[in-house]
Amino acid sequence: MSTFRPLLARASNATLVAMAVAARLRSGETLGDRVIKVDHSGEHGAVCIYSAQIWVARWRAPGLVAKLIHFRAHELSHRTRFGAELQRRGLRRCRSYHLCGAGGFVLGLVTGLFGGGAIAATTVAIERVVLRHLHEQIAALEKLDTEAAEALREIIHEEQEHHDRSFAQLPSHSWATKLVDGVVAASTEVVIWLGMRL
Repeated sequence: MSTFRPLLARASNATLVAMAVAARLRSGETLGDRVIKVDHSGEHGAVCIYSAQIWVARWRAPGLVAKLIHFRAHELSHRTRFGAELQRRGLRRCRSYHLCGAGGFVLGLVTGLFGGGAIAATTVAIERVVLRHLHEQIAALEKLDTEAAEALREIIHEEQEHHDRSFAQLPSHSWATKLVDGVVAASTEVVIWLGMRL
């Protein structure tokens, strides 16, 4: 069971207002439009992370390959879901799409080379940040854009599964795990921040 779940379930009004104000919306674009675009790019990044990790894990952590393939299938489904929502809204994908893909592949490759502990720490760090943002986004959108909020709700349980299963595999008291966690969580925050502004 995740220790983060109670924290993730609460989103402060100040954070939601800041999210709406910080997003540089283009003419005719809603906050829901921007969130779907950014989350679509994030799912593309996740697909690329898992693709690179699967490739390297066949050599460095073969016991994780089946789990990583399972997680990637979820992310592919999420990307498709958000892509369909973009198409329904007549929107192009976010400018951060290729940045997320390239950065995700490099991150997956590097963390995969460090083995199973780094792979698990990467998933935990990313999903901790992503889950917090998803809960905040849903709280901000549930009265403004019910379709966007529903698209986000559809993926939360799978993202939580990724977090919880990886958290259970983290090596305890490892400085390397703490380093990976800090760097990856900060990088994820930066990518989301950029996506909301590009």
